[in-house]
Amino acid sequence: MKNSFLLSFFLMISGIVIGQNRRVSPQKDIMDIVGGVLNKKASKAKNPLKPQFSALPAAGYAMHTGWGGIIAANLAFYTDTLEADKKVSTLSTNFTYTQYRQAILPLIANIWTKGNRFNINIDNRFIKYPSFIYNTGKGSLSSSGYRVDYKGLKLHQTVFASLQKDVYLGLGYYYDGIWGVKEMDPPAGVVTSFQSYGYEKKEAASGPVFRLLHDSRLNTLNAQNGWYGIITYRPVLQSLGSSSNWQSLQIEGRKYLHFPSGSKNILALWSHNWFTLSGKPPFLMLPSNGWDDSYNSGRGYIQGRYRDRNMVYMESEYRFNISQNGLIGAVVFANLQNYSSSMFKGYQGWIPGGGMGLRIKVNKQSGTNVCIDYGFGRDGSRGFAVNLGELF
Repeated sequence: MKNSFLLSFFLMISGIVIGQNRRVSPQKDIMDIVGGVLNKKASKAKNPLKPQFSALPAAGYAMHTGWGGIIAANLAFYTDTLEADKKVSTLSTNFTYTQYRQAILPLIANIWTKGNRFNINIDNRFIKYPSFIYNTGKGSLSSSGYRVDYKGLKLHQTVFASLQKDVYLGLGYYYDGIWGVKEMDPPAGVVTSFQSYGYEKKEAASGPVFRLLHDSRLNTLNAQNGWYGIITYRPVLQSLGSSSNWQSLQIEGRKYLHFPSGSKNILALWSHNWFTLSGKPPFLMLPSNGWDDSYNSGRGYIQGRYRDRNMVYMESEYRFNISQNGLIGAVVFANLQNYSSSMFKGYQGWIPGGGMGLRIKVNKQSGTNVCIDYGFGRDGSRGFAVNLGELF
């Protein structure tokens, strides 16, 4: 019944949107609406080649954070205004404090130099993060979750050099540190997966990273075309301050298509695969849903619901306008995830999730949206999430 209703809703909205996309309408964002109310000049007069700044104070909710207060901002700009295939550089940050007393402060940069010769990629985050972890393996239930508190620091930076058009070789350094690890409310009389795997109150992972990138997108905040593919090999070395030696490999791909052809609707495809090649990473650094670099995989499930040494993940999202002026849009999405059975008893097959979301245009020049999503999964898992900028 539910699936039939969602399919009917999807087909109805898609039909309306396809018809709308055949008509030309001036594009609007929140600042146009605010300017109209205040009788000020609309933001459409801005030069799209100049830096575009978006900021949003908001209240949000996610399954792993509860309610939270968020102040988010991003800056989109060009370092080259002459090249036809110039790429948008972005800086973004936010401060979040949540119902569960979590504090999150990221600083993320994706900067392209003139002529797209180099790409500088920075992902730095501080988290104070009491959060839920779950027993892993066959028969794992949502009721097996309990809270572990810790602080974490992520310092990931890579410099990519162009090999040919849209293809880059990257060399960088990754550091991940966690400290103050403490179980808050472990179940009595039960040896949990976290306990049996073993943990220390302080753990670190430090080492070089080698990356191969293909990126033909022109806008990373809201891609309208092209594809993105990246391979990341990470050796973690005790000689550089790590708690132990281990190696990981991540292979990720994203593709963006106009569907139907000629419309403004976007079919976005995402594959994220994360493998432990050798050694024993700390439990809190194992492949897990919601712990990819963007913290967005596994919509419909609480962050960290599934975890093992190896993870395969796929997601598709259909994006379309509801209003002709682009101010209001929507998405429907579906995902699948699978985990190895190398560490524990193993999960049973593919784990599905899905949902729908609302999009509100904050800045029409940079394509920045407020994203409000409702996702659901198996065993009654469901919940809302709010983002500034598309999830992938």
